[in-house]
Amino acid sequence: MQVAYLDSNATTPLAPAVLAAVQSALTDAWGNPSSAHPAGQQAKKVIAAARSQVATMLGVADHPEYVIFTSGGTEANNMAIRSAVASARPAAATNSARSRPHVITSNVEHDSVKLVLEALVAEGAIELSVVNVAQQTGVVNVDAVVAAVRPETVLVTIMLANNEVGTIQPIAAISAAMQELSNARPADHPRILVHTDAAQAIGKIPVNVRELGVDYLTIVGHKFYAPRNGALFVNNPRGYTPLHPLLQGGGQEDKFRPGTENTAMIAGLGAACELVTAHLADYAANMLATRNYFEEKMLQRFSKHRFQVNGPTFLGARLPNTCNFSLIGQGLIGSHVLAACKTFYASVGAACHAEHTMRPSPILLAIGVNPENAVNAIRVSTGRDTTFAELDTVVEELYNVAMALCNSAGVAH
Repeated sequence: MQVAYLDSNATTPLAPAVLAAVQSALTDAWGNPSSAHPAGQQAKKVIAAARSQVATMLGVADHPEYVIFTSGGTEANNMAIRSAVASARPAAATNSARSRPHVITSNVEHDSVKLVLEALVAEGAIELSVVNVAQQTGVVNVDAVVAAVRPETVLVTIMLANNEVGTIQPIAAISAAMQELSNARPADHPRILVHTDAAQAIGKIPVNVRELGVDYLTIVGHKFYAPRNGALFVNNPRGYTPLHPLLQGGGQEDKFRPGTENTAMIAGLGAACELVTAHLADYAANMLATRNYFEEKMLQRFSKHRFQVNGPTFLGARLPNTCNFSLIGQGLIGSHVLAACKTFYASVGAACHAEHTMRPSPILLAIGVNPENAVNAIRVSTGRDTTFAELDTVVEELYNVAMALCNSAGVAH
């Protein structure tokens, strides 16, 4: 039996063209990119081509040097946040709370942002303000971000799209507001930098760093049919935007990310970015059509009293592939429903929290989903190749499993 894969927000398989690029690099570009001989120079050439592919996808084809390759999203997020904070520390004359660099974030961030900020607070390195998103929609209010700004504010870090409910945040408006505030500051005050984690957005919606106006943007390969590596866009790291290496070592990545480059995985990331540049509209159209079809079929099968979409539902408010839903009723805990299903793969929320399947998602609680429904939540995230026929089978199995669980719990349905 073929199993439908509906967990694209957790990870994706390698696209055939990406796999081909990886295999080609492993075969033909195995040399050390820092070596002067032909084998090394071939690897260096492959990396340069991939950097250009990433930059082109992001709308900065003329500045490939603004792309720094990393091991993945967690490293990129840490690098951006710690760089922004480190650049402001010399301006702090004392160790008082009001002189520490101040950072603004939201209450729906991924742990690779949230936990590094909490660690910096624990170290006494920063002051932190957490802006709550709006109930129901999960959208950050731009005015609330502006209101949280202090003279010591050095960074705003808010994800571009949420991994659990798909909410798309107004990053361009936030960047514009921070630019205006920075321009009005005295010369001895730090510029307010803006970082966005675009892990879930790339490959699903257009992501142009110039239009977003960000200083840092995190790229995660395995979310868009690339390998498990990533990159960090930095707006002019040798001039306009500070960047400090997390590691010490060789001079790779313009000395910002030392360590011999993983040429094959970088080649795969570049190939995946080239696919997005060429085919994003088609990818997004299939994701949106299949996601909407799934929701329509679920509503028909369960009725609005038994099926609830968590998060925003109006057009353009969320990623085209993401449906976080709850089946309403006792005995319909999301992890229990998924454990009984055999025709598809999905998740109850963020893959990195899969061990906490009996706890309501903090993201769902933050947007106002009641705990009883939150623990019943399931996240379906369609992909480039999801079909209507697959979804017909999935909906029918979900209905049969739900009815069986209700019967075993003695609940009327």
